[in-house]
Amino acid sequence: MIAPLLQVALGGALGASCRYLAGVGIVRAFGHMPFPLGVIGVNVVGSFLMGVFVGLAAQRGLTHVAPLVATGFLGGFTTFSSFSLEAVTLWERGAHGLAAAYVGGSVVLSIAGLVAGLLLTRGLAA
Repeated sequence: MIAPLLQVALGGALGASCRYLAGVGIVRAFGHMPFPLGVIGVNVVGSFLMGVFVGLAAQRGLTHVAPLVATGFLGGFTTFSSFSLEAVTLWERGAHGLAAAYVGGSVVLSIAGLVAGLLLTRGLAA
């Protein structure tokens, strides 16, 4: 149990650091923009890398490094890659309704959670 946890911790630290550096690099390259280009860029790249990893891990027996790569690095880089993997897995299993509910529910409920947190803290700060 300790070894996978350490893999997740190491991968997460590296992934989060790469996400930060990618955001800084995008701002330096394009300047501050009203559209969150850095976030969407990291989400797309992270989801692509998750697809590459899952495909290779299944073909080459690399699932033992999933805590380091998938959960840790890619999860730290962008949790959107995990979200994308779960949505596609549901779809591929034929659970199309569940996949749609997962995608819609994740987006709507996550935004609602953020708004609720903002409302709560803004009320406390007043």
